[in-house]
Amino acid sequence: MKRNTGKAIVMKTGPIGIFDSGFGGLTIFKGIRRLLPEHDYVYLGDNARTPYGNRSFETVLRFTLEGIAHLFGLGCPLVIIACNTASAKALRSIQQQYLPAVHPDRRVLGVIRPTVEAVDAHSSTGAVALWATQGTVQSGSFAIELRKHAPRVSLTQQACPLLVPLIEAGELEGPGLDFFIGKYWDLTRRQGGAVDTLLLGCTHYPLIRHRIEALLPPGVRVLSQDDLVAPRLADYLRRHPEMDARLARTGRSRYLTTDASEHFDHLAEIFMGHPIKSETVELKPLQHGIESR
Repeated sequence: MKRNTGKAIVMKTGPIGIFDSGFGGLTIFKGIRRLLPEHDYVYLGDNARTPYGNRSFETVLRFTLEGIAHLFGLGCPLVIIACNTASAKALRSIQQQYLPAVHPDRRVLGVIRPTVEAVDAHSSTGAVALWATQGTVQSGSFAIELRKHAPRVSLTQQACPLLVPLIEAGELEGPGLDFFIGKYWDLTRRQGGAVDTLLLGCTHYPLIRHRIEALLPPGVRVLSQDDLVAPRLADYLRRHPEMDARLARTGRSRYLTTDASEHFDHLAEIFMGHPIKSETVELKPLQHGIESR
């Protein structure tokens, strides 16, 4: 018979991990931390290998797995993939194959499904346009999720490959940016009829939302993922109290990058609106043995 020592069992808690291919996920992180400031967070940007948008499914899966494994090693019970390309190309394989085989007690969530679940309520006509990277558009992930969760929505997709380089170069306004916003809107209109909602399906784009809104016709509503994902995460934690109980709450945030920390800190300050001090880490190769889907 086991003797009752009278000592309470203390559950080990850990931070929420936020993984991105670079800087864009900081907009998602900012929205999450604004809504859930009491939690601990570790943000990991794979800046040394960004961008993911034009890479193969297998490569994106491998890179994403390495990032998630690193965050799991830091004690994160829950990781948010704050990257649309990685969510599109890697999340399903990670959830269906990697987690059950290697980490059945951990959870990994993406940003596409929570975005899609919120879109339907914001569009009055169901005519929605998506701006995203080439990789996200080619994956068809937004269209697939909309057919499942918001079948009334008619989606027009437009890849905007030059917006991310402009944003990471600090070009958040000016004639060059305005030219490409106008160009991508013209290409969007040529694909279909009237659009009442534009969904920004890249986590960089919230930084130029003000210019997009200024240049689009009146009556077109712009939806940004930094506003949409955080409430869905809060709802997920309410519905999964067993996970919520495993999350540390001291309000601390830690920033990691696979590239030079000075470069990361400079751009991260633009994204977050305050000075950032990051740490440089190296991701270890994994022999995952799973297939991208």
